[in-house]
Amino acid sequence: MNTIHVVCGDIAAQQLRAAMAQAHRADPVLVLRDDLAIGPLREIDENERQRAAFWQRVHPVAGRDYVAELREERISLQRLVEGDSAVVCWHGDSASDQLTLRRVAFMLRNTPARLNEIVLRGSDLATPSSPQDTTRRTSVGMYAPAVLADRFARIAPISLLRIGRLSLEWRALKQVNTQVRRWVNNTFEGATFAEIDDQILAMAPVDWTPMAAFLGEAMPRIEGFFATDSFLLWRCRELGAAGRLALRGDTTAPAACDLRLE
Repeated sequence: MNTIHVVCGDIAAQQLRAAMAQAHRADPVLVLRDDLAIGPLREIDENERQRAAFWQRVHPVAGRDYVAELREERISLQRLVEGDSAVVCWHGDSASDQLTLRRVAFMLRNTPARLNEIVLRGSDLATPSSPQDTTRRTSVGMYAPAVLADRFARIAPISLLRIGRLSLEWRALKQVNTQVRRWVNNTFEGATFAEIDDQILAMAPVDWTPMAAFLGEAMPRIEGFFATDSFLLWRCRELGAAGRLALRGDTTAPAACDLRLE
């Protein structure tokens, strides 16, 4: 049986393909790029309009067609369902990876024997100079190709009972439809954009500071999910529009604007 590997994000795909080269494998990789930790989920498996509108607000890019991108992702998942290949979902301890696992489990719930996984932990990132941290938030793209190549021998089927549980969790997460989904102590916690805004304001400088430098410091301090620079820049724009932050320059590009507390 052929095998298709599923990962969340382009960096994860890049690392996995490098691992395959080391392991002399040529399996196809399905890259799911939608960051499921933020934004509305309720309609995600039926149509792409709601998610596309959200991403257009978060990261407006001239000429970028979010509807087409998300439609292609949805079609790719449907092709996965209709195929007969074994599926391996790679995931770390992050909200996006865990949500991707649940979405794939939901899609393949009627053919559970096809679904397998590779589990990556914070301890897998331990080095002689960096002690083991089993609670570290991780994603597949953080692991070196050599580490990933070693994991091919650990591909394991997901039990029917667990697939059912993961599918139910995905349904529930879509129904609750919170603005932010955090992964904390092996469970999901809902949060609001307002909570993220409060954290941004608590970290915001009183003097003009380059946005890129601020985002670099802020991103690792947001708990429960990997907050990207584009997401936090959007929240800064929203705070600027509300008169709570002062912004200057091109606020769609971190390298071209500054911020300070209003």
